[in-house]
Amino acid sequence: MSQRQPLPITANLAQKPVRTTLKTLANHLELSPTTVSFVISGSPFAETIAKSTRERIWAAAEKLNYRPNVFARYLHTKRTYSVAVLVPDVGDEYSAALIGGIESCLTKKGFFYFVVSHRGAPDLLRMSPDTLLDRGVEGMIFINTPLNRALPVPIVAICDITEGPGITRIKIDNGKAATLAVDHLLELGHRKIAVIKGPEGNGDTDDRWGQFQKAFKRHGIKIRPENTVHLGIYPACNEKTMAENGYTAAQKLLARKRVFTALVAFNDASAIGAIRALSDAGLRVPDDVSVIGFDDIPQSSFTVPRLTTIRQPLSSMGELAADTLLEKISGNYGGPKLLKIQPQLVVRETTAVCHKPPRNLIAGKSSARSR
Repeated sequence: MSQRQPLPITANLAQKPVRTTLKTLANHLELSPTTVSFVISGSPFAETIAKSTRERIWAAAEKLNYRPNVFARYLHTKRTYSVAVLVPDVGDEYSAALIGGIESCLTKKGFFYFVVSHRGAPDLLRMSPDTLLDRGVEGMIFINTPLNRALPVPIVAICDITEGPGITRIKIDNGKAATLAVDHLLELGHRKIAVIKGPEGNGDTDDRWGQFQKAFKRHGIKIRPENTVHLGIYPACNEKTMAENGYTAAQKLLARKRVFTALVAFNDASAIGAIRALSDAGLRVPDDVSVIGFDDIPQSSFTVPRLTTIRQPLSSMGELAADTLLEKISGNYGGPKLLKIQPQLVVRETTAVCHKPPRNLIAGKSSARSR
């Protein structure tokens, strides 16, 4: 019986790909490593090098697939060019839109970023900032994330629950937003209005609800307690999607047998869930109940019917947060501690002129349709 011979191992399979180093690049260009380093690192001294030489360096770096050594860059500059973003849930469309704007800005400025999704877990909320500091981040952006202590790096917050010295906050003008929503519903003839408030413990919940109360009071409209409901308690409410929480909240309102012809939801996702609950109860939107959301997430343009909402320019807010943080890191930020963003009313198909309350809503009945 002949023995099977081992397969030969070719040299090219055994070899590991060779990484282009700064020295390799410099030798290829017949320049000093210092000259090449000035250009690649964006040093101010690069301006003293001829433009044709700088262009030749960048062309060679692309051709040889040169990637700067981050560790070496840190040793040279004592900088990591990285920041962190802390967010309750990276998967929801609100956070995703903000992070998209943050990424757009940081990519242009050559910064890397970490995203930490904590979902309100106490241990992660307590430990994440220190863990990120150990990784050398130069600043942090907090999205609806609490903080109650000082950190040794600049911080920008897109919320009200991030507390500490020197924090710059970016938030929507909830007073203007409430006025836009309430005025729109009143112009359509609605006077009996229900409100789905945000989760207890969420950064915007109290401020937004307070502003809505002021807007209603200016017009002499009193919102009965029976016509208001929370989306849950943060962070427990994160166990379900915001649409599911909106569905449950609308069911609670319907079960109370109160009469309302319009519904204001805390955000678009909860509004979408509420519309499903109203439909399952045999009610039509907007013929029986008008619904208005908040945020203008991409999905709101494609719901059936399309959602009327208060637009927050989420992507632009993310870009502003990142740009502000980089200015603070560089020591050049001299702006205000609060950057207030103006909202916009977007009228689509879920609001209409008020008619008489539907009979099944007066009776508090609901159909037995399944979700």
